[in-house]
Amino acid sequence: MNRNPVVCLAGTLDTKGVEYAFVREHLLDAGVDVLTIDCGTVGDPPFVPDIPASVVAERACVDLATFRSGVEGAGGRVLAITKMSEGLRILLAELVAEGKIDTVVGLGGTGGTDLLSGAFRNLGMGLPKLIVSTMASNNTRPYVGHSDMFMANAVTDIAGLNRISKQVLCNAAHAAAGLARGYQRTKAQAEASRPLVAISMWGVTTPGVMRIREHLEDNGFEVVTFHAVGEGAGMEHLIDTGAIDGLIDFTLAEILNHWNKGIFDPGCERMTAAIRTGIPQVVVPGAIECFNFGAVDTVPSEFRTDERNLLIHNANVTTLLATPDEMRALGAYVADHVNRAPGPKAVALPLAGLDNYSREGSQYHDVDVTPVFEAIRQDLDNGTELLEMANNINDPEFADAVFELFQKQWAARRLAAAGDPRG
Repeated sequence: MNRNPVVCLAGTLDTKGVEYAFVREHLLDAGVDVLTIDCGTVGDPPFVPDIPASVVAERACVDLATFRSGVEGAGGRVLAITKMSEGLRILLAELVAEGKIDTVVGLGGTGGTDLLSGAFRNLGMGLPKLIVSTMASNNTRPYVGHSDMFMANAVTDIAGLNRISKQVLCNAAHAAAGLARGYQRTKAQAEASRPLVAISMWGVTTPGVMRIREHLEDNGFEVVTFHAVGEGAGMEHLIDTGAIDGLIDFTLAEILNHWNKGIFDPGCERMTAAIRTGIPQVVVPGAIECFNFGAVDTVPSEFRTDERNLLIHNANVTTLLATPDEMRALGAYVADHVNRAPGPKAVALPLAGLDNYSREGSQYHDVDVTPVFEAIRQDLDNGTELLEMANNINDPEFADAVFELFQKQWAARRLAAAGDPRG
């Protein structure tokens, strides 16, 4: 890079101009250049931005002068946030594509965080994205989504400078400067040298996953592991973006969490991205018989039954058991999603246990999960390879077999890509 690193400082300069000016000053003091973008619709900023709000509005097909006159009406604030976020998203994508910025930073309360996050989280993996927000101490998933965006807790409202806010904003400025200076090195980490395989994992399926990961890495693959505590949504997203080349979906507890609104609900229907993309995959119904709530006293009363067989996973996580009807539905769900996936695919069933909960001495040792297996056998298309082994999911023999099964799907993908009729 022949130019100085550039931090893009974006937000509502009309209402938070003093704070933005303070951050801009400290960014410049830190030795980086700054590009400011105004997204305000209420009034004029206290300093001239590099890109005015009119340009942001234009990207969203809005005339700022006309638009500004209506934002004070019913629903006007929501519309302003939506439209200016849309315009900022388009504008930032242009700046990134042209190689003009190395980091994006914004400051916001509830409305500003909505505006900024809607634009920032779509910029793609790797580009540093930071929002100093009053919402950072709350649930940040609505803002961060599946992105790698940072959120820093503003501590105070972003409404004036004082000895507390100055420290927070100064730290944010220096963090952003460091991110911008390191962005070129970060980009180098994204250069694809090996195919990337995703694996889903939870604590009770970890031994099997770790053995498979070792095999994959020894055979020329790069591996990204997703914790099945809701992060399966991020895995689905990255498959959709084309970032992931192959999938071993080894842990499926998020399905029942989604159905029963457990704490590990991914917020989406799992196993769908492979249908949309056709990447090669092996599916193992690891921990599919489980779903979760927090500490045992947080389990809703309707789930406090003998049939649910509450198991204390740890002090903050309680595991509950699927009913036989749910197990049949889960097996049918797996078979249906595998059947609809167009790429090379296979299913592997560990008949001696879906996780470490089924090990001898565990509370779920004698739990009958055959309804899951029976539904998969019944509903899976005849053309899909089904491997069944008298092992626990974490046994080395089963993990080795899953790796070999994935190798077959990967080879089938390569043959199909080369136009070989056997693919």
